Amino acid sequence: MHVEPWVWAVTLTLAIGFLIFDVFYIGRRPHEPSMGESARHLAFFIGAAAVFAIGVFVVSGSSYGAEFVGGWLTEYSLSVDNLFVFLIIMTKLRVPRELQQSALLVGIVLALILRGAFIAAGAAAINTFSWVFYLFGAFLVFTAVRLARGEDMDSGGEYDEGRAVRWIRRRVPSTDDYHGAHLVVRRDGRRLITPMMIVIVALGTTDLLFALDSIPAIYGITQEAYLVLTANIFALMGLRQLYFLIGGLLERLVYLSVGLSVLLGFIGIKLILHALHENELPFINGGEHVSGAPDVPIWLSLIVIVGILLITVVASLAKSRRDASRAAVS
Repeated sequence: MHVEPWVWAVTLTLAIGFLIFDVFYIGRRPHEPSMGESARHLAFFIGAAAVFAIGVFVVSGSSYGAEFVGGWLTEYSLSVDNLFVFLIIMTKLRVPRELQQSALLVGIVLALILRGAFIAAGAAAINTFSWVFYLFGAFLVFTAVRLARGEDMDSGGEYDEGRAVRWIRRRVPSTDDYHGAHLVVRRDGRRLITPMMIVIVALGTTDLLFALDSIPAIYGITQEAYLVLTANIFALMGLRQLYFLIGGLLERLVYLSVGLSVLLGFIGIKLILHALHENELPFINGGEHVSGAPDVPIWLSLIVIVGILLITVVASLAKSRRDASRAAVS
């Protein structure tokens, strides 16, 4: 897939433009968005992703279009898992509801910057070393096993502050109360950080950990850096609205970790099979390609991804409904 430099420039300009608009819009009037506002904004970003997907289908063909859709769905499903941790962070740090939009927006900006760096590094590694698919695949399978065992970060509803947050708490003078969306205030001639700074650092470092899973996962769907970047942009752009829109629904997605473990396991195995198919390591099959290793086609990947997500949501909601009925009877 050949992407002209001006297409990259337009894409990045539009993404930055939306972010700048959001920063000024929310910064001028911090508030808790209504269900209607969140639904409208989320519908806009989902619609924009659908229009973009159609454009990729028309301009670059069905294969690349399916790769974008598969990558976007994968990133969006992994982003939903992020929301569990975001909810825990917001609750633990007692972020006022009207300030949560601002915190999430800054966290999303940091996430886009960090993931952009990961995407560039991943693309460079793939172009230079074909064996990196073995590492990506093994890491995703390992992560899938941890998720299946309930060892993910949000298990048990607890949040363990990272080293960066603990270092800031110990070394940087801070206030105990929030001052709107301000990160730094001046008091008695001294500059002090506010709890909002702690929230931003917590969200940014948390997303950095999630990027370690999501970037290898999407490279298991497509190796086109442009599609990887745009899939991440569309997934993250709608994350803030999704946070406020589905709120309590997150607690009903009881099988989300199981579904994500299956999804990551599938993509991990797919990456390992692809690595075998393209093998150049001298100690595997004498450095020759393993002809018997199947390369999973993108259409099959898309079907599996959609199927896993549908089964996860339906099974989770069904179980939540049964548990609610039993609780009402008892």
